[in-house]
Amino acid sequence: MTALTQKGTGIHSPTLDSIKMVENFIRDNSGEYKKTALCNELPKKMMYQTFMQIIDYLLESGKIAADSEGHICWIYNPEVLKYYKNHEELRIK
Repeated sequence: MTALTQKGTGIHSPTLDSIKMVENFIRDNSGEYKKTALCNELPKKMMYQTFMQIIDYLLESGKIAADSEGHICWIYNPEVLKYYKNHEELRIK
């Protein structure tokens, strides 16, 4: 897969492979890195702007969060979501 460039901006859109790589790295190293260090430790290098687009997406989708010191933590748990979905009394109304 190749990254798409928004014409004239120099900003690359993340590929699915890039998103999965970042997700897996954060899941495996949850809470160990802040954003800049995390970007530098990824298995494959990418532009920081592309990395930040992925981080923004993961924050908005509720898969990651940052603690008070800025460490990135994986918080998505499909089993917990499934549990809450199956218990009417636990649903937010």
